[in-house]
Amino acid sequence: MNKEEELIRKKSPVNIRNKKASFEYFFIETYTAGIVLTGTEIKSIRLGKASLVDTYCYIVNNELWVRGMNISPYFYGSYNNHEMKRDRKLLLTRREINKLASATKQTGYTIVPLLVFIDEHGRAKMDIALCKGKKEFDKRMTLKEKEDRREMDRAIKHY
Repeated sequence: MNKEEELIRKKSPVNIRNKKASFEYFFIETYTAGIVLTGTEIKSIRLGKASLVDTYCYIVNNELWVRGMNISPYFYGSYNNHEMKRDRKLLLTRREINKLASATKQTGYTIVPLLVFIDEHGRAKMDIALCKGKKEFDKRMTLKEKEDRREMDRAIKHY
């Protein structure tokens, strides 16, 4: 990810993160995918009414889908409001999908959504990552490193 892409993510009014992902997985590669939305889903995302808790991606018929993403119904939507937890299609190039498909056939690898944001054109995008699951001792190491970083920051502030 270059500086320009990073700036777009920081400027975005919406930053819906999957906070558990970095604790549960090692990130191998990251991709930015478009999301196919219907009806009032984009309005709910712009209000920040979405969640990436317990979401994952899967590939069927050379198409990438996200399962478990919760987008709350739009408050002002009427009878044509959207379903909260439906599977949504993600847009990537054929080459990227084939690469992800071959990688996920190996044991221990999965595709996890990391972030939903709005790009400069007003479209909803999702950062996804090819991940390898952490073992229990890896998780303990992550917690220890986080705690050490916090202690160092406290020590610096006292001086």
